Amino acid sequence: MKHTRITLDQPFDDAIARVTDALAQEGFGVITRIDMDETFRAKLGVEFPRYTILGACNPKLAHEAVSAVPEIGLLLPCNVTVESAGGGDSVQVRIPDAREMLGGSGLSDAGEMRALAEDAGDRLERVAQHLRDGG
Repeated sequence: MKHTRITLDQPFDDAIARVTDALAQEGFGVITRIDMDETFRAKLGVEFPRYTILGACNPKLAHEAVSAVPEIGLLLPCNVTVESAGGGDSVQVRIPDAREMLGGSGLSDAGEMRALAEDAGDRLERVAQHLRDGG
């Protein structure tokens, strides 16, 4: 899956807040948060580096998408990952390519979906740029 990867040199919890803020600036709210490292520890007794999946949703875009193609809900929310990278205060953020995710799903032949995929893609690119710029 095509995605953008950004390295942030800051503590993990600060990176989560920064990513959440950048998403909010583009109209995305975090509606789910899964701390995989905690899940692996609790369910498997396995230690794992910090790894969090943020389920981001832009309600306006999601409503339009599900209204046009109800099956698109299988691809929602948009997952952004935040993971420890090599110890210390280095964090990797991965943001999916919404154009590929929505456009290559086989669910998006409707013209409305192409426009929504472009809109979501543009917004997520701006999130990535905001993170790169230090915002």
